[in-house]
Parts: sequence; structure tokens; C-alpha cells
Amino acid sequence: MRYRVIALDLDGTLLTPAKTILPESLAALHQARQAGYQVLIVTGRHHVAIHPFYQALALDTPAICCNGTYLYDYQAKKVLSADPLPVNQALSLLDLLDAHHIHGLMYIDDAMVYETSTGHVERTRKWAEHLPAAQRPVFRQVDSLRQAARDAQAIWKFALTDSSNDKLSDFTRSVESELGLACEWSWHDQVDIARQGNSKGNRLAQWAASQGIDMQEIVAFGDNYNDISMLKNVGLGVAMGNAVDEVKKCADLVIGANTEPGISEVVKKYFSGVPA
Repeated sequence: MRYRVIALDLDGTLLTPAKTILPESLAALHQARQAGYQVLIVTGRHHVAIHPFYQALALDTPAICCNGTYLYDYQAKKVLSADPLPVNQALSLLDLLDAHHIHGLMYIDDAMVYETSTGHVERTRKWAEHLPAAQRPVFRQVDSLRQAARDAQAIWKFALTDSSNDKLSDFTRSVESELGLACEWSWHDQVDIARQGNSKGNRLAQWAASQGIDMQEIVAFGDNYNDISMLKNVGLGVAMGNAVDEVKKCADLVIGANTEPGISEVVKKYFSGVPA
């Protein structure tokens, strides 16, 4: 099989724990682009939170954001395709969050909004402080998430964190059974909630079809549950060494952790024209 596309998750995969890209990965991906291959970011992040990585990779492809909820064109600064949450479902979810005493970060339009700051928000704020102003993700505290949901043009997803993963697990079961929404773990302490049917794998397949690319011509890298739909449906699904066991079982290949140059080694091996 001749591979044509490299699809990359960010956190836990392309990014190190310090939220940087290894120089080996940067070099190999740049060489792959120079050789005519396409490199695509496929992430759980909002598009406003991937500026530094998109620019470091010097990409011209759209980015798949919020676990496949939408496809964003950075060149035109517009959403190309999307399946956002209906407002009524977002409001029902907010009622359920209140009932379970869980705080949510709501991804809308061009910002992430919240009522009560969480550890996730503070960690990201701390990371963003070191970025140029134009690359910083947009966080905004609001008086009412319900009003923000009513005012938004699009609600992409909710990101939930809590000190208890058991509590989050119980909550996801309630969300799935009562609201019919999709829940995916995107980090060891974060659950993402979006419209049913949205996934990295589905949006990647839609984009590939629009480009005349077969999914078997794609090599994808990931580390967490929200990557499974992508890894299982491409030509070569690659799990990081730091991936959870369930993800490794769904992959065709397991490489080193995100602190090691495994991504660059795979790119050099499977993409002709990229010097070893």
C-alpha cells in the first residue's frame, strides 16, 4: 500500500508532556510535506488552541477539531463542515451537570467558555501564558453557560474534568442513557461530550472522500480512546507507547512514548522520499 496522508493526534501523541513537538518529528513531517504527502491534525482541541502547532508544522490542510465535530480551514478562517450540538441538548446537558455537581468547559464558535474555573482551565492558561498573544487559546468566563449556549452560533463540545474519575464514569453513563450524546475520554481525567456520530474517524473519512483519498492510504497516530475510531479505520493505525491498553489493542503498530522519536521513524519507513 502506498500511503498518502499522515493524520496526527496532538496531546499525548505528537506533543510531549511539555506541549512541544520533538525536533525529529518536525523534521520528518516537513520532509514528508516536501515529498508531496499531506499532514493533517486530528484533535480533540478547539481550533483556537492549536495555533502554535499548526504554524510550527507549516500546514496548509484543514484541521479536524473537537473529536471530529468540525473541519476548520485555517487559510480561509472558516468552518468547512460541522455537526454541532443542538442548543436544546446543550441545555439539557447543563441541567445534568448541575444535578451531578460537575463543572463543564463549553467549546463554542471561536472560544472556550466556563462559569467555574477547573484544573484543566488553569493548566491550559499556564501553558498559554508562554505563547505569543496571537497564538493563545481563547478562554472566557461567563455568568451563565446557558445564556452562552443560546447566544452561540455553534456549540462544538463540552470538556469535563473532576477530581474523581469514578464520578465522571458514572456521569457519562447518565449522559448516554438520558440524552443520547457521545462521551469519549480524551485524557486520563477528561471526558468530552458531543453530538452522537461525531468522531475523529468519521470526520477523517469524510475529508478523505472529498479529496479522493482512500482511508487505507492514511497512516494515523493516537494515544487515547477518542483516537480509536481513527486508528481502526485507516491503512496503518499507530498507537503511542504511552497509550492506554485499549488503544494499543486497536492499533496495527505500537511505537515508543511521545517523548521518543517514534513518529519520525514511522514516517521515514512508510513514506518514500523522506530520508532516513
